[in-house]
Amino acid sequence: QARLEESGGGSVQAGGSMRLSCTASGLPFTTYAMGWFRQAPGKDRDFVASINWNGDTPYYRDSVKGRFTISRHNAQDTVYLEMNSLKSEDTAIYYCVAGPIVTVPTSQDYWGQGIQVTVSS
Repeated sequence: QARLEESGGGSVQAGGSMRLSCTASGLPFTTYAMGWFRQAPGKDRDFVASINWNGDTPYYRDSVKGRFTISRHNAQDTVYLEMNSLKSEDTAIYYCVAGPIVTVPTSQDYWGQGIQVTVSS
């Protein structure tokens, strides 16, 4: 059974940094694109970043470009999201996703349970 487990969330002050990790099990990791979405209270779940199977094509939403970096370590079935210069508007539950595309959710995606990131100003 496929499973994605996020770690590394918590609380940080504005301007600080945080790294999220997502480890996959039960799926052929290198055949999937990986990504991160986030959902703030009362808002829709939004795309944050994605990376293709071999890690050479990252893609970001405009508001995190230059601050966030997505990467993957295929030998460890893990994808990372390095977040720098964090802002209060980055506060959300962050979800890891594995799928054929991941920039747009599909029925073929696998999702983690989500992890809270809180940025205090």
